[in-house]
Amino acid sequence: MAHYIELTHENFESVTNSGAVVVDFWAPWCGPCKMLSPIIDELASEYEGKAKICKVNTDEQDELSAKYGIRSIPTVLYMKDGQVMNQTVGALSKQALKDNIDKLL
Repeated sequence: MAHYIELTHENFESVTNSGAVVVDFWAPWCGPCKMLSPIIDELASEYEGKAKICKVNTDEQDELSAKYGIRSIPTVLYMKDGQVMNQTVGALSKQALKDNIDKLL
C-alpha cells in the first residue's frame, strides 16, 4: 500500500518539479483536515505510479505555507511539472479530489 509523501522545505521542490503532484496543506488540530486525511491515504494508493500524493504540515512548514499563500486549511494544490495548475480549499469529497487529479494526468 502506497503512502503519501511528507513534504518539507528541504524536499518540496525536488518532489514537485516533475509529473502530477497533489499537495495537501493541513494541521493536526484542523477538523476538516482530519476528515480529508483518510481520503488522501486512499488516493496515495490509487494513484501510485501516476501521481505523487503529498502532505505539508502547516504548523511545521510555515515558510511553504507563506510561499504558496495558504490562508485556510485544508488547501490542496494540484501541480504539474512544478507549476500550480489548480487549488481547492476545504474538505472535498473523494470524487471531487479525483476529478481534479485526473485533469493533471
